[in-house]
Amino acid sequence: MKTAMILAAGRGERMRPLTDHTPKPLLKVAGTSLIEHHLIRLKESGFKHVVINHSWLGQQIVDLVGNGRRFGLSIKFSAEPTPLETAGGIVQALPLIKSCLGDDTCFAAVNGDIFCDIDFASLPSQLDSALGYLVLVDNPPHNSGGDFSLHEGRVIKVQERSYTYSGVAVYHVDMFKELGTGKLGLRPLFDKLIESGKMGGVCHSGIWFDIGTPQRLAEIDLKMSEGIN
Repeated sequence: MKTAMILAAGRGERMRPLTDHTPKPLLKVAGTSLIEHHLIRLKESGFKHVVINHSWLGQQIVDLVGNGRRFGLSIKFSAEPTPLETAGGIVQALPLIKSCLGDDTCFAAVNGDIFCDIDFASLPSQLDSALGYLVLVDNPPHNSGGDFSLHEGRVIKVQERSYTYSGVAVYHVDMFKELGTGKLGLRPLFDKLIESGKMGGVCHSGIWFDIGTPQRLAEIDLKMSEGIN
């Protein structure tokens, strides 16, 4: 798999006032912006093409990463004058994604507002009978009830042992073929695939943080700057 999409169009309301003048993916952990952390690790994992959607203060993202040459990547942008939510943003960006895929049918998706050491090179490049594949993590304090459970490599509805969706996934392009355009969330699509047994998954046990509040960002920045996992 050589193509990834970084989802970077969110407004970051809970991060205000930090996001009043800076898009959330440009907030820094250990001196480097979140989106640069992702781009560096995608390159190290063998990816060659990245599509980035953006909306709020999106030109700052474009100005920072440019065409991707300094990261050793080819980067294309999908601008959203009005945020389209996650599924809507992916649908709009699909023509750009497909132009990068070549003979591939799957691409990775990474939320621009997380910090992690998930091994992007370990993500499956093909999904067999599934249409999606989610990387899950142990539930953080702010999501103690979890989002999903796992059973024999398939994501299922929450049961006794639950996990939180990390914001990292692999999607087959056919996953979105029945969706219209406009503002669309991902959760209804996830639930549909889970119900039909077409959502694979794995649990990641390493570093993962959801940059949800200014306080959480400060804590994460301190930990990573000091080299504390």
